Amino acid sequence: MHPQNRIFALVFSSLVLCALASCQKPDAVKAAPPVPEVLVIEAGTKDVPVYREWIGTLDGSENADIRARVTGHLLKRNYQEGSLVRKGDVLFEIDPRPFEAALAEAESQLNQGKAMQLASQAEAERSKELYDKKVIAEREHTNKVQLNSSNVAKVKALEAAVEQARLNLEFCKVVSPVDGIAGIAKAQVGDLVGTASSTVLTQVSTLDPMKVIFPVSEEEYLLASENAQVTLAKPFAERPEAFELILASGKAFDKKARLFSVDRQVNQATGTILVTAVLENPGSVLRPGQFARARVVAKTLPGAVVVPQRAVLDVQGTYQLGVVGPDGKAEIRPVQTGPRIGRDWVITSGLKPGEKVVVEGIQKIKAGAPVSVKPWTPPSEPAAPPAAQPSK
Repeated sequence: MHPQNRIFALVFSSLVLCALASCQKPDAVKAAPPVPEVLVIEAGTKDVPVYREWIGTLDGSENADIRARVTGHLLKRNYQEGSLVRKGDVLFEIDPRPFEAALAEAESQLNQGKAMQLASQAEAERSKELYDKKVIAEREHTNKVQLNSSNVAKVKALEAAVEQARLNLEFCKVVSPVDGIAGIAKAQVGDLVGTASSTVLTQVSTLDPMKVIFPVSEEEYLLASENAQVTLAKPFAERPEAFELILASGKAFDKKARLFSVDRQVNQATGTILVTAVLENPGSVLRPGQFARARVVAKTLPGAVVVPQRAVLDVQGTYQLGVVGPDGKAEIRPVQTGPRIGRDWVITSGLKPGEKVVVEGIQKIKAGAPVSVKPWTPPSEPAAPPAAQPSK
């Protein structure tokens, strides 16, 4: 290469490098990361009721299986299925004609028996006079007296037969033995009912008041047995309305139940004992066969420290809270939890009342790092808060 060209190339390369160097800016000083913003609330205190809950089954306070007491063909059904019936209302009618005929025959036989008894009585009285006058022998007189006694016994038997025939005729009208709601008819007009193989005609259940029956473990029963005995010793009307009913909708029924009875034995298969409570059921809203949670206040935790449930972190079975200290720095703190009540969670240890707890933004904080805090506003309370459950 010509020396002049070589000098030109060196100069050009230098100019290009200088141009490139002039385009580059010095490294900017790294800016400090922004302080994370979190929403906090002060840990409060309240008296927290701790509930015990059991799954119960609803049943009528009285349940009657309606069966035919005589055998015959069903003639009428006199009630509306699912309607309220009163004690003594006629629900079904069985064809009465065979029973009317049987009653007439029984009454006829009774009249004949009475006539024979009157005749034998007259003979016995006449034989008494003749025997007193020594006209007839004692044996003849004794036979006539015994014949009259036999006829008297026959009359009583015939009277009983008439009464039975009258009852059978009355049983043709199948009545409700209780006030309550009548179920769907299980027999139709024209069916032969009252036989050994015949089914229940229908069922009537008294729904106001209502029973709730729930199984209690043997351990829970022993813990509460003393209080239960005190309650059961009182007249039913004076027993406290201690049991609240939570329906399938999640809402609490507006009437509470009183303890009614405790079963006589523990079920060996399940290790539970059946407890029955009774509550008012206006309008028959509750129906047999429904399931509901029966709950009762087991104890009250006075002045318990509570935080929103959403503030508690569950990390592999341990619970933690984000707490902001007076210096504005955050920490992740392990805590011990108690029962839950509504949207709150009881903290039994690891937190003091008044400390600032991170409700939202806990994922942004680092232990010992400063944070920017703003107050957290809780949402509106639900219409029916769930029950407090003991922590496992």
